[in-house]
Amino acid sequence: MNKPVTIVMIEDDQGHARLIERNIRRAGVTNEVMPFSDGASALAYFKKIESEPAELNPILVLLDLNLPDMSGIDILEFLKNDGHLRVAPVIVLTTTDDQLEIQRCYDLGCNVYITKPVDYEQFAVAIRQLGLFISVIKIPDPLNG
Repeated sequence: MNKPVTIVMIEDDQGHARLIERNIRRAGVTNEVMPFSDGASALAYFKKIESEPAELNPILVLLDLNLPDMSGIDILEFLKNDGHLRVAPVIVLTTTDDQLEIQRCYDLGCNVYITKPVDYEQFAVAIRQLGLFISVIKIPDPLNG
């Protein structure tokens, strides 16, 4: 029996992190959420789990691009260049709506790119919709990936 998918949330804005978690819970998602507020601690976690069998640590990544210590692009590149972690779905959730940045993220292998609405209520609604999406998507079996 495979372990449930852990949602790895990399978000430096604590208000956004609370809003994201609260609204994916409201959408009925009960998966563990592992929050990181900077890129270095998230990379340390990924490096720790990359040496373990992937089926023991299935993850879905919610990734902000604007982190205090590095770009989320660096994290996306790390994940998509790693033999075990490359199958992990990555949802970029950021304020950046630059078309070149969006294209770059898709070129690097992100699965979904969402621009955070500025308005609080619109942001909450968007995250609830994201929670519904998370509740129905299927993660690849790393043994067959």
